Amino acid sequence: GGLILFAIFSLVMDVFKIGYYSSFYSCLSAIKIIYPIVQAIFVVVQTYFLWVSAKDCIHVHLNVTRCGLMLTLTTNLAVWMSAVTDESVHKAHSKLKKNMTEEIFRWLLKVGMRSSSVEECNCNSQICQIFKNGYFWLYPFNIEYSLFASAMVYVMWKNVGRFIDHHSHHIQHLKFRLFRRTFFVGIMLGLIILVSGLGVLILYEVQVNSSTESSKKRQALTMYYIFNIVCLSLMSLVCIGGSVIYRFDKRDMDRHKNPTRTLDVALLMGAALGQYAISYYSIVAIVASTPRDAISALNLTYALLMIAQHTFQNVFIIEGLHRQPP
Repeated sequence: GGLILFAIFSLVMDVFKIGYYSSFYSCLSAIKIIYPIVQAIFVVVQTYFLWVSAKDCIHVHLNVTRCGLMLTLTTNLAVWMSAVTDESVHKAHSKLKKNMTEEIFRWLLKVGMRSSSVEECNCNSQICQIFKNGYFWLYPFNIEYSLFASAMVYVMWKNVGRFIDHHSHHIQHLKFRLFRRTFFVGIMLGLIILVSGLGVLILYEVQVNSSTESSKKRQALTMYYIFNIVCLSLMSLVCIGGSVIYRFDKRDMDRHKNPTRTLDVALLMGAALGQYAISYYSIVAIVASTPRDAISALNLTYALLMIAQHTFQNVFIIEGLHRQPP
């Protein structure tokens, strides 16, 4: 389901790309227009393949199957790196345009900072601007789709030729009831936090980017940090509470080899390393900077809580992944 959601947005991004590049067919190479078409076909075929074959455990033509899956995996990683690079270059160009005059910017592009010939073409029409802004806003979905597909293909690759001992694993069918008291409270609190977070983020973006008064920017920053500090504190307490409950609800730990769980743990820890690095550099910058005001104190608290929350959350999730069913 998650793969299909990201695939739909990736297809929309490809449509916007085709529309944007088609506006410059006279000053662009044909490969620029062909690329999003081929990428859209790849997304459709791969999504169908994973939807149909994700649960298959192949026991014939093992080498050919492994080769094909690894080729698909590396293709997804190449698409992911391309999307990240394009998005980063676009943001760099946007920053240059804001901080430099148009003449200097064009001169820099001619000297060697140009990423593609699209920058030389003029995008003056309204529909061209819509296509341009639309597909850059949709880049994160394409990035997530590539990572999502890579993870699923990796699990399929690990499962090629694998035999499962059905007698050594307990099969537990979970009965999910939406309006059972605990599920309902958790879902409602989560939705409240999600809606509140979106509202705070929109207010923050509007105040910081549009307002020229420093007092309003400080108010927006204060609101943003306080909201995140409260959320991170609650999340940390909940994760600690879940780990404490694990101690009272004693179950055997599942130590069997499981490629899916191994990948889940690796991705969880790998994703946390990025946030740890951001928080670490934020702490170093705050401690080294002067003067230290209320915003700096809130930023420091936010960075420390981010490290604590990710630590407690990862411990809770990893321990839960290794627990046997009741």
